[in-house]
Amino acid sequence: MLYELRIYTIPPGRMQAMLNRFRDDTIRIFARYDMKVTEFWVDADESKNRLYYVLEHRDAEARERNFEAFMNDPEWLAVRAKTEQDGPLYEHIDIVYMHKAPFFKAPEPNR
Repeated sequence: MLYELRIYTIPPGRMQAMLNRFRDDTIRIFARYDMKVTEFWVDADESKNRLYYVLEHRDAEARERNFEAFMNDPEWLAVRAKTEQDGPLYEHIDIVYMHKAPFFKAPEPNR
């Protein structure tokens, strides 16, 4: 598996619009292209105005193929145009590609 950490820097006052877009449309469209979001976070320091999420991909080739298809999806293009009528929802995106460390096994949940 290839994990992709995406860190969005959000313009002041635009965080809720970005969260709404992910909740209402983006995650569903991602799923169409086998792009699974494992988790979302917002910065604990609200002054930093950052959104973090991790996408799970089968491998680097699948990531490139699926992301390109997503970026050209007509529904996504329409959603993006509609939600950015008042300006962009992010200033920039930092991306980190990761693999799980082989020694670590997540603990079992308490029952």
